[in-house]
Amino acid sequence: MYLWHAKYIPIYQKHNMKKKFISLTLISLGVLLTANAQRKQSFDEGWRFYRGAAINAEAVNYDDSKWREVIVPHDFSMEPVAYSHDYREQTSEWNDWQVGPFSRLSIGDSDSGQTISGSGWYRKTFRLPGNSVDDAIRQKVFRLRFDGVYNQSEVWVNGKKAAMNVFGFMPFVVDLNAILSDKSNRNIKDEQLVTIAVRTVSEGLNCRWYAGSGIYRHVWLEMTDKLHLDEWDIYVDASVVEGKNAKVRVSAKVFNENITQVYCVMKVKITDADGRVVANADKPVNGAAISTELIVKSPRLWSPDSPFRYTARISLHTASGEHDALTIPFGIRTISFSADKGFLLNGKPTKLRGGCVHHDNGLLGTAAIDRAEVRKAELLKAQGYNAVRTSHNLPSEAFLYACDSIGLLVIDECFDQWEEAKRRDDYSNYFSKEKQTIIDGKPVGTGVTNFEYDAALMVRRDRNHPSIIMWSIGNEIAQRSDVPRGKEIADAITCAIKNEDATRPTTLAVNDYWDRMPQKMTWEKDSPRAFELVEVGGYNYETRRYESDHEKFPQRIMYGSETYPNAVAANWSVINRHPYIIGDFVWTAIDYIGEAGLGHALERSDRGRWIQLLAWPWFSAWCGDLDLTGVKKPQSYYRDVVWGERPIAMAVRPSVIDGEYEDAQGWCWTAEENHWNWHDHAYYDGPNAYGYLPVDIRPEKYCNATLKTGVVHDINGHRSDSLRVNVYTREPRVRLSVNGRVIGEQDVNQDTYTATFWVAYEPGELKAEVVKGKRAEVTFHTSGAPAAIQFVPVKSERPADSYVISSSHNDLAYVYLRVVDADGNLCPTAEIPLDIKTSGVRHLAVAGTGHPYDVRSFRSLKPTTFRGQALLIIQPQDEKGVVNITTSSPKFNAQGTFNVVME
Repeated sequence: MYLWHAKYIPIYQKHNMKKKFISLTLISLGVLLTANAQRKQSFDEGWRFYRGAAINAEAVNYDDSKWREVIVPHDFSMEPVAYSHDYREQTSEWNDWQVGPFSRLSIGDSDSGQTISGSGWYRKTFRLPGNSVDDAIRQKVFRLRFDGVYNQSEVWVNGKKAAMNVFGFMPFVVDLNAILSDKSNRNIKDEQLVTIAVRTVSEGLNCRWYAGSGIYRHVWLEMTDKLHLDEWDIYVDASVVEGKNAKVRVSAKVFNENITQVYCVMKVKITDADGRVVANADKPVNGAAISTELIVKSPRLWSPDSPFRYTARISLHTASGEHDALTIPFGIRTISFSADKGFLLNGKPTKLRGGCVHHDNGLLGTAAIDRAEVRKAELLKAQGYNAVRTSHNLPSEAFLYACDSIGLLVIDECFDQWEEAKRRDDYSNYFSKEKQTIIDGKPVGTGVTNFEYDAALMVRRDRNHPSIIMWSIGNEIAQRSDVPRGKEIADAITCAIKNEDATRPTTLAVNDYWDRMPQKMTWEKDSPRAFELVEVGGYNYETRRYESDHEKFPQRIMYGSETYPNAVAANWSVINRHPYIIGDFVWTAIDYIGEAGLGHALERSDRGRWIQLLAWPWFSAWCGDLDLTGVKKPQSYYRDVVWGERPIAMAVRPSVIDGEYEDAQGWCWTAEENHWNWHDHAYYDGPNAYGYLPVDIRPEKYCNATLKTGVVHDINGHRSDSLRVNVYTREPRVRLSVNGRVIGEQDVNQDTYTATFWVAYEPGELKAEVVKGKRAEVTFHTSGAPAAIQFVPVKSERPADSYVISSSHNDLAYVYLRVVDADGNLCPTAEIPLDIKTSGVRHLAVAGTGHPYDVRSFRSLKPTTFRGQALLIIQPQDEKGVVNITTSSPKFNAQGTFNVVME
């Protein structure tokens, strides 16, 4: 068969967009470079960056010599505000309004976690391979692929505008050939030098959470043959298993950017994890679109318990040899959804133990460094989650590959708003406008809306991931209620999705709040219309409606798309009883920057309005099962018990001051902790209940609430007459003892899996044990005074003096710095200032804690430990060698040393 000439157009080709086909004579393409050789290269290194506005910075001859060198992924909103223009080192002086990346002048305020966004410029010059530009672009197609630039971005090639993107969560492609084919766009001094300039804008109120700024995901340089494939246009559908065989349909679009028509064959080879060939096929290419079906016998099925993957190698061949090849990892698995059987994975009923996550990586901000994305998935898996919802945007590819590899089911979500804004400067301003592409330096309409293009691109990019089980068309969208516009938009999004993948259902996260505000509607009247838009209904904080809604709509499939952490026991009691409720996604599995103080618990004397978010200096949401550094919080231990991952857990909370009460609504968790250090052996600095944190950043000074006054009941200075001890277990009866003396026994509340005791503090041992049912116990011991600083690499989970990682900038060393007593026990209340120094080969280092409002310790090499520890992250800069780390503290005579070896 013959493949006609088809010009590559890197946008969604629907809605009357015309493909270009030119019929010419058949000739030999000649000797070409091997298709796989350097097809896709990292373009992360060698960028220069300037934060702020710059005049004519897109010009080839612009002098960027004073700009800083950076490696992307790079989130410039995580840099100290002082870096804004003058590049001075961060000042360590606390001035009550600005420190590190935080400022009280932040426009985003609590939404953005007190950070500063703005505009920035990136520039990079590289040499095009080959003997000349004409020679290079005659043989090859050169493209830049940006995985994510937040928020709006423009790209220039040699001073000529080449691309623009208005939705920072979406990837985009820049066609270099289109620019360089015009000789007037080449570098006058050396035509093979190509200068890329990128302007990013992240200004105003553009997101409800911390979204970051800059080129925060990878950039790739793609060099393909003129006859080539595109990774977004290959679909490996392995969703059908019949008997002992799996049907694997491979679909592709083939692009021929030669001026000739050629005879071409697509070859597909499927191999297993050991490299054995399990299926192959050859298919003559006839036109731009092609598909073929292969049979894999006795396949190993992908699941969270056994995330087995195959690899499909798709290649294009002519008489002159192989021209292009792409390798696509995929998993074979079946999914089905129904109200009577629930969610079936490979034919087995499966409940979704889910968590919602935002896209930031704690101390790294939104920089999507591969190791950070993998660690995020590892943390979720280690906590017992089998599913994750990517709230509320397209995740990084690195995160999805990690989910595929370790076994996490994914709800892939694309929008937090449609046409109606949630924040003044958000994506609603572009949602329904026509998608623009750049031709000859000018924007040209494509005939498709931004939202349809973005929905389709989400699927094209992500559909080969076996982890993905649903496509979410939106989160808490008020406009879904509008008639007829809400349905028109939902249908258009669904059509864009189904045109690219019909094997997965669509879903929508629905919240009663949007029925009441501002529409003044009711759940009973409005929600049926919302759920009719999709195939699986997501309930945000509406779990109380499961059973009553099922009576009215018995075929509706439901799940908790967002739920409160303190409702986990009640939620799972209902979920386990009914197949039509397929799971639950807590808000959130991991703490994130922004929506500051969402999970706070306040002691207050007034009965005023519930305070949802907290002001400066709060920057973290504080509602996650894990904190910003990946450390388990008390609610995570409770979840372990509810899910049967842990037989028993225990947490302690001081009593509330007389005349006050604990306000812990919604996303809040009671202010309890997992230790037995509440008096003499807790390390504290006199009357300051917040340890070494400066008095002027205590939240009382800035929160809009009446908070603690008088005697402060805190982890470092509590009256010893009344501590509440919660024992969590699914067993029926427990006993509590202090230093071997029995305090009492209690039956466990089987609705909450909780038994509560009130205990006078006495240093030593606190022990809870099951006395009826399956034997289990948990013990806390009072630690001694701080005596040493211990280094604990994440991978080893035990003290060490060195850590080996690769020298790639995609790798990271995570090392916990723990304050321990003379016996090596963690001092869980120690708030100790540390002084971290690093030396050796080129690297980046950041440190910090999970503290939700200690702005001085975030991304600082002089952090104050929180709950006895801090986290240090070392990023290589593509150089082999050793990074030496020394840590000391002015508060006690201890020093630690540690080496990170980069190979």
